[in-house]
Amino acid sequence: MAKKLMKGNEAIGEAAVQAGCRHYFAYPITPQTEVAEYLVRRMPEVDGVFLQAESEVAASNMLFGASAAGVRTFTSSSSPGISLMAESISYIAGAQLPVVYVNIMRGGPGLGGILPAQSDYFQATKGGGHGDYHLLVLAPSTVQEAVDHVILAFELAEKYRNPVMVLGDGMIGQMMEPVQFPAEAVTEPPDRPWATVGMKNRPQNLIRSLFLNADELEANNLELRAKYDLMERDEVRFEFYHADEEMDVMVVAYGTMARIAKTAIDALRADGVKVGLVRPISLYPFPKRAVREAAGRAKAVLVVELSTGQMVEDVEWAAPEGVPIHFFGKVGGNIPPPEDISEEISKVLGGKATPRGLYGRVEEAS
Repeated sequence: MAKKLMKGNEAIGEAAVQAGCRHYFAYPITPQTEVAEYLVRRMPEVDGVFLQAESEVAASNMLFGASAAGVRTFTSSSSPGISLMAESISYIAGAQLPVVYVNIMRGGPGLGGILPAQSDYFQATKGGGHGDYHLLVLAPSTVQEAVDHVILAFELAEKYRNPVMVLGDGMIGQMMEPVQFPAEAVTEPPDRPWATVGMKNRPQNLIRSLFLNADELEANNLELRAKYDLMERDEVRFEFYHADEEMDVMVVAYGTMARIAKTAIDALRADGVKVGLVRPISLYPFPKRAVREAAGRAKAVLVVELSTGQMVEDVEWAAPEGVPIHFFGKVGGNIPPPEDISEEISKVLGGKATPRGLYGRVEEAS
């Protein structure tokens, strides 16, 4: 299939269609509203359902019902909208339903602004709602990866009967790049023996997240934990970019910031500086072993994010003891050019950067 130039949000919508999704429930919010604008036209073409709910809360409960009935369903939103969905995400995880979420992050906290950010890392990876649950989280760095990850998200959601989130930012949603879709689209979802589709010569199904008996609730939590253990074993995804060799500085960045970091790394390596990158692709499960292995080959680590420092905590948790962890971040929608990252790497090399891992921050405060 030939490549097609598409805006990220529209490509995400088409990817869901290509993945066999025919039920989309959402509420508009910048900077991802074009997903809905695209699907309001596209879904009728494939006999699908598009419904703009009166709120993100309402959309969330539609997702629960549609998924429980055995159809592929997804939603897209941005940071405050995902916050409104947090309660139902916990319900959906507890009920073991496959739902795909796309979060095109904007700046916060609060209403913040509509410009790109990566400040929903904690929300996505640590559980934005209540209870012991995890989303499987994928972080694309290109529009093509956004397409690939959305399609993969539906597969993983089915595999684990668990919600999956594709976590991008406003740049991914708004930029235009050439994309290619699979040669054959998925038209029919697989049979779901657990779905509530009537008796039809099979046992009754009950889908719930309410367990008033302590032993039953514990059993459900342990069943969920077993799934997360499998994810941590089988679904870790990452990229090494010159990180399989000895490094003076190892950069850790995800999403669009990893692309900017690569440009800075290329320029520095052309001058003979030993710099590499580890790009987490799955944010949960976090590639802690890959980070630990690569950081063991580096004299220092620099974490780059569009936040005040969220993923840096997981990097410090993963990195070997004694390796200095530094942090460089921009917020408010300010996007650092490669030169700013190069300058920060130079500070690390020159001993002029202050360690900014968790313990570094504690020491500075004391």
